[in-house]
Amino acid sequence: MPSQEKLLEVIRIQTEVAKLGADLGEVMAQVVERTLGLVDADGAAIELAEGEDMVYRAASGIARNSLGLRLDRKRSLSGLCVDHNETLRCDDSESDPRVDREACRRVGCRSMIVMPLQHAGTTVGVLKAMSAHTAHFDEADAALLELLSGLVSASMFYAAKYDTEALFHKATHDAMTDLANRSLFMDRLRSAVLRCRRDSVPAGVLIVDMDGLKQTNDTFGHRFGDAVIVEFSRRLKRTSRSSDTVARLGGDEFGVILTPIDSAESLAVTIARITAELATPFALEERLFALRASIGGAAIPDDGSDPEQIIEIADLRMYEMKRASRGSHTVQ
Repeated sequence: MPSQEKLLEVIRIQTEVAKLGADLGEVMAQVVERTLGLVDADGAAIELAEGEDMVYRAASGIARNSLGLRLDRKRSLSGLCVDHNETLRCDDSESDPRVDREACRRVGCRSMIVMPLQHAGTTVGVLKAMSAHTAHFDEADAALLELLSGLVSASMFYAAKYDTEALFHKATHDAMTDLANRSLFMDRLRSAVLRCRRDSVPAGVLIVDMDGLKQTNDTFGHRFGDAVIVEFSRRLKRTSRSSDTVARLGGDEFGVILTPIDSAESLAVTIARITAELATPFALEERLFALRASIGGAAIPDDGSDPEQIIEIADLRMYEMKRASRGSHTVQ
């Protein structure tokens, strides 16, 4: 049985998760982060079953860079867990025939335990804890993870009631803006990279950072700050095509995947279009709020074909723009 200290930790996690309300994406992100300390895991993930795939929709620790990764449901322990609706444990991924060994090596997972997640009577995914060491997890860990999986399942139910289609939307979209969240952004980015390699279709990524949100929150309060975020999101969405993906990556950071693009010059054209769309101030309760952003872009494959590398390049260029903008304001 888990210790009293560990059970109290589960209660603390439940309290924190309750504060997140119906934002299922944030609930899942919080749970996988707290799973690390709860069972001394090196990594944790929530995978949802989507067709023939198991998709990483929340990830922490050694699995963090696998967010949005798709695995073959028939060749993974997670898929087996979903199909049989039972807790499964792997003590050594190198010798267990049920696991996707290549995926385990990629993540750095040597042992794991997976718990089924249920929604409206159907097993829709798993909560997975991972360790870089063999035979790391025991029955007490399974009992703790079962409590957490029940918590996630309850959040799924209240976020989407009986509608499984709505469940996947809640899990992959930001609750405030209804834009794609980081999980779906990474999923789509991996798909864009694969399509570029397979069909030679170039794509682009923009990292968009709102300027001035902290000042708005500090001066007028978060109610006004949230309204500015929503308006910013609407305008960002208006500049995109149906083939593009616009995402809120967290806080005041947004991402756009442009598929396809003609050339790297297309990024500059899109950045100019977004800047023009934001030029008109946002009016709320007889106050005007300036909408400004620093934007950095990267092209696939010109700037690389690794999702993390592409994001890093776009991020660096965004910060270069932010520094240049601050410098120009200083001169004025």
